[in-house]
Amino acid sequence: MESVTQSTNKNLQKKRIKSASPWRQAYSRLKKNKLAVFGLYSLIFMLVFSFISPFFSPYVSGTVQVGQINKPPTFSHWLGTDQLGRDILTRLMLAGRISLTIGLASMFLSVIIGTLLGAISGFYRGVVDHLIMRIADVLMSIPGLPLLIIMGAILSEWKLPSEYRIYVVMIMLSLVGWPGLARLVRGQILTLREQAFMQAAEVLGLKDYRKILYHLIPNTIPLLIVVATLNIAGAILSESALSYLGLGVVPPTPSWGNMINAANSLIDFQKRPWLWIPPGFAIFLTVVSINLLGDALRDALDPKLKR
Repeated sequence: MESVTQSTNKNLQKKRIKSASPWRQAYSRLKKNKLAVFGLYSLIFMLVFSFISPFFSPYVSGTVQVGQINKPPTFSHWLGTDQLGRDILTRLMLAGRISLTIGLASMFLSVIIGTLLGAISGFYRGVVDHLIMRIADVLMSIPGLPLLIIMGAILSEWKLPSEYRIYVVMIMLSLVGWPGLARLVRGQILTLREQAFMQAAEVLGLKDYRKILYHLIPNTIPLLIVVATLNIAGAILSESALSYLGLGVVPPTPSWGNMINAANSLIDFQKRPWLWIPPGFAIFLTVVSINLLGDALRDALDPKLKR
């Protein structure tokens, strides 16, 4: 009787898995990927560390303490202090808030721009398609980092306050990031517009914007999730590189890139590793976690890769 009951339970579980929605099946596949789970938990830790932990730090004001300049890690300052006597751990939290916000915001903007332009290009084709794709080709033919450096140099000439430079860096990263996504969305739209459900929408006389927004774009969501996840990592790396070169977020506003830039002397590199190892490790952990999660999402959401 027990063997019969066990076989019955197994059959019921198989039926539930087969009858589950595609999103539930993707979630079950994602849970089985240990690297993806590690990346997800690491990313959650970095978000909590950056956005919640600063409220519990007594050094969040960032006041200059002359007597604590370049002190090594102690019980009162777990990661030591910087050239102005500020707590490195607190600065690392606040810098993570800036870097992650820039990554998320620039990803959001690039996804909106790339999705809309790619959908319009694939749906209308013809002159509209050629115009949008040629602009995308021009932007993709220029390496991203040199283009960002040029834009950052122009931005430096404007001498904007540090709090406004953050928003400009977001816009810069989104302008560089949308062409690749637009080409991917265009390819998906060209395939989807020939499907039977689009013929039904044509028969019903739906307007073009309803076809694009309510029927075509929702079918590209799995692709958008994967690309958006990976774009966050790229945006964080680009922002860190710009800030390291002094062309992105500038002090006193902290970011992981300008924290590494602050330790730019040989003495700091050799004698004061607490100045540059924590922000470097934070960038490494965040980017690796996002890439692991993005690769796992691609495997989980793509039915062609289902094992």
